[in-house]
Amino acid sequence: MKVSIITVCYNRKTTIAQAIDSVLNQSYPNVEYIIIDGNSTDGTQEIIESYQDKVNIYVSEPDQGMYDAINKGIKLATGDIIGLMHSDDEFYDKSAISKIVARFKFDSSIDGVYGDGIYVSNDSKEKLIRNRIGGAFDREKINIGWLPLHPTVYLKKSIISKYGLYNLDFKIASDTEFLLRYLYQHNIKMSYINQYFVKMRMGGLSTNSKRVFEVLQEDYKIYKFHGLKAFQVVFLKKAIAFKQYIAH
Repeated sequence: MKVSIITVCYNRKTTIAQAIDSVLNQSYPNVEYIIIDGNSTDGTQEIIESYQDKVNIYVSEPDQGMYDAINKGIKLATGDIIGLMHSDDEFYDKSAISKIVARFKFDSSIDGVYGDGIYVSNDSKEKLIRNRIGGAFDREKINIGWLPLHPTVYLKKSIISKYGLYNLDFKIASDTEFLLRYLYQHNIKMSYINQYFVKMRMGGLSTNSKRVFEVLQEDYKIYKFHGLKAFQVVFLKKAIAFKQYIAH
């Protein structure tokens, strides 16, 4: 069973090597690694090129943003399962993909899996900021603000071919629309693994405090687009997030 991992990036020279190493150091042997760069100008390309003999597909060209780059990666992917590794993040340990594949093999009827993740500070101390425990899947929980942590979600390529790519009408929170389309609109069969998959650094596109109101606005539009009580769900989603932050 081949797993395609997609990393998209633009001007991430300080973190891209850690993300790449995290993928290459996974214990699972059958991984197709795809990197889509948005034509970086800060030295990111040179770092990626130093790994070129270990990366299966590498594209560097201008794009329309992160979700356009992810879509490019999905179109190029040949794996049975597709997942993401953002350029600011890394796997929690070396066995993450092996655990994911084992679940797909255990239950061939599932369409996807997801797990847990942590957010850490964007510095060398990597202080724990937020703990994201997914919990068992229940479609009804989406009505009260729940969604799995996007970078922990792994889907069969066949289900992505069926229900489509990321919607480029949404520039910051298209991952929310993607998950709602799959989990709420089409009610695909998901399986939860109570294990940490990913370590994320604060300050990415959706966690940047300077863009919090833009994220809220897009979330509102997305939930309304899918016929949910948008104001209520967005409020509850943020309440859930607040409870996940670690007191220091």
